[in-house]
Order: sequence, then structure tokens, then C-alpha cells
Amino acid sequence: MNTGQSSSYDRPTIALHWLTAALVLFQFTLAMIWDFFPKPEQHTMIVTHTSFGIVLAVVLLARLLWRTTAGRRLEHGSSLPDLAARAAHLILYLLLVAVVVLGVMLRWSGHNPLSFFGLTIASPFGPFSHATHEILGNLHDFAAWSIIVIAVVHACAALFHHYVLRDGILQRMLPGLASPERRRTLGTGQRE
Repeated sequence: MNTGQSSSYDRPTIALHWLTAALVLFQFTLAMIWDFFPKPEQHTMIVTHTSFGIVLAVVLLARLLWRTTAGRRLEHGSSLPDLAARAAHLILYLLLVAVVVLGVMLRWSGHNPLSFFGLTIASPFGPFSHATHEILGNLHDFAAWSIIVIAVVHACAALFHHYVLRDGILQRMLPGLASPERRRTLGTGQRE
């Protein structure tokens, strides 16, 4: 495991980060707009949302496995902003897990199979009450909105670091905009 020797994350970590972000934005947008469409299109959008929810679960699992095994970890300070950033990351991970689990349970609680690009997985549980289905739906929505709010704060903090503090924090997660230290390291022939 690489720790603190570089100012950038490794390529798989960067790719998984941005893939997670893209999937979250896609899923959230889809859920926000499907009520504006007629039933056939709405059903297709919900099934697509479910399929990409499973993709998000796989990406999240890959991200967690990579992070705990071979992924590069950067050293963090113990200042209040550093602690807040770590807390925000942990909360985002927990919310991502929660939104996926709640999404699966919501689908099954509505007496619908879990759909993955045409393949279906029937619920292993018995019937759920309407009240339970409603609670799961509200929790899923709350987790999704919480992810969006925290992700927006996260993005604003990254932009603040980039444009105001100019400390290179944002470049650590950008594949094409390497920090000066990263360019020097890559220029000496060292591999990521």
C-alpha cells in the first residue's frame, strides 16, 4: 500500500471516484425527472435507475476494496478542516451504502423484482406492508438528497482549495491536471 509518498491518488482511485460521482448524478437526475414522463417511459426510467443502482453498488464495492488493499492513501492533517473532510468522506461512503441497500429493499417492498438490464431477481422476502414501503421510500429519498447536499459541499470545498487557497488539493483527484510535484515525479520516470 502506498501512503503519503505522493501528492496524487492513483489512477484506479481517481477513475472509481469520478465513476461514482457520474453514477450518483445520473441516478439522482433520473429520479428527479421520471415523474414528468408518461407511464411507459417512466417505467423504463425506473428499471434503468434500478439497473444502474446495481452498477453503483459494484463500483462502490470495488472502490472500498481498492481503498482498503492497494489504493494510494494520502496523509491528512489533524486540523479541523482535515477532520471535517475525513468525516464528510466517511458519511458519503455510509450514505452510498445506505442508498443502495434502501433502493434494493424499496424495489422488493413494492412487490417488484430487482431488475438488472433485463435480468430479474425476485424478492427473497415475503410481502411488505404499504407503510413499510413508504418508510423505505422516504429513507431512500433522504439518503439520496443527503448524498447530493454533501457532494455539493465537497465540490465547493475542492473548488475553494483550487481557486482560493491554491494548494493543489483538487489536482490530487483530477486525471489530467497533475500537481507540480506529480509532474516532477512523473518526469523522473517514476510510475504511479
